[in-house]
Amino acid sequence: MAKPTEPISACLRATRDLTPDVRLFEIEPDSPLVNLGPGSHIDVLVPTDGRPQLRSYSLAGSCADGLYRIAVKRLASSRGGSIGMWRLKAGERLTIFKPKNSFELSYDRPDYLLLAGGIGITPIYTMALALKQAGANFRLLYAARTRRDLAFADELATSIGERLQLFVSEEGQRIDIGGEIAQLDARGELYVCGPFGMLEAAKQLWSQSGRPAAHLRYETFGNAGRLAGAPFKIRVPRLGLEIDVPVNRSMLEALEDAGVDMIFGCRRGECGLCVLPILEASAEVDHRDVFFSIEERAMNSRICTCVSRAASGFLTIDTPDRTPNQRLSQRLSVQAGGLHKIRE
Repeated sequence: MAKPTEPISACLRATRDLTPDVRLFEIEPDSPLVNLGPGSHIDVLVPTDGRPQLRSYSLAGSCADGLYRIAVKRLASSRGGSIGMWRLKAGERLTIFKPKNSFELSYDRPDYLLLAGGIGITPIYTMALALKQAGANFRLLYAARTRRDLAFADELATSIGERLQLFVSEEGQRIDIGGEIAQLDARGELYVCGPFGMLEAAKQLWSQSGRPAAHLRYETFGNAGRLAGAPFKIRVPRLGLEIDVPVNRSMLEALEDAGVDMIFGCRRGECGLCVLPILEASAEVDHRDVFFSIEERAMNSRICTCVSRAASGFLTIDTPDRTPNQRLSQRLSVQAGGLHKIRE
């Protein structure tokens, strides 16, 4: 399996509720703070009722005062991460890991369009502040279900003013992503973080616009799909296993719990390391990744086990036939940062 490097002991200094279900955590590392810029995230070992779970959270805002800040949305369908974080109190000790950045912001473009949905505002908020400080030309479009779900909206309005546009779906407001892309300078870049549907729409409209694929950059929080989460079973004929996957656990976690030797990286459906072949499915497969293309998902031949799942029934899969040397090579490659999601 791929494990984060350089564990760091830290203290939770304070918490603050940004919305009824989004809480800001201020974390002070014991060792010198590392700041990799907008788009960075830290891994946190989250205490739960079972075994501790590793979760990734984007850094929010500047780290100039020596604190890492993350925003965590409490989810009813949580696999334990958000619930565990929300139980923490100021003064408690945490284990975190050195920041990584696979969603880097460039500073050499004439125009930027930032698009955020829900809790996806976290890395986009930091990018907006950085672009404002750099004197760049940019716009931020931020969508949420209700007005009270708009975390960081007041801070953004104060910091970037008219560059910010808010869209509240409960009030019938929708972002015209295609129209907004058309307004972007031909050499501009689009940065997106939000739910699965927003990412898919942005990718499709960007492709239709004929713009360079490299100028679209995105990140997903990898927990939402087209279908509601439900329990199902995994069958692994090669190993003679039948494994229950409860609604609050991922396929990857269920396979790990059963002792299956898995390779993984991002746990957000981006890198493709945890992909396994599908042999048979008794119900619809909810592909929640951003690794596969639309065409690849339609083939239904492979699945990203970290985020995707079956709607019900059972899913028969195969496990990779790796030698010990192959497993070691893949682990070292991930730990060295040698495997990255290629943006479509």
